[in-house]
Amino acid sequence: MSVRINDKLVGRERRKLRVRKRVNGTAQRPRLSVFRSARHLFVQVVDDVSGRTLVSVGTHGKSGLSADGGHKVDQAKAVGKKLAELCQGQKIGAVVFDRNGFRYTGRVRAVAEGAREGGLSF
Repeated sequence: MSVRINDKLVGRERRKLRVRKRVNGTAQRPRLSVFRSARHLFVQVVDDVSGRTLVSVGTHGKSGLSADGGHKVDQAKAVGKKLAELCQGQKIGAVVFDRNGFRYTGRVRAVAEGAREGGLSF
């Protein structure tokens, strides 16, 4: 059975909406949103009430976590730990996890485990 790329995107968008119906970030407990592309990973903590991004980390950009070396899952765990460290600096201790329509396995799971090891609770 052949699946077109457009069908996969529609499926992910459908899963994303299903998750977002239940997951909402507040100032006391913001939403931790994960986005993964083929090469990079982006994680941000968002207060949905005010519409502000409080903390963001990724394997690309100013965060300093290079996507050049190492296994992608190891990099994702490092991103989770870095995010938890930055959240502790802003006095954020608890978040709501938003997998953004991606399956909870591989890099998405590694981000969650890294964030938990860093001190975030969800």
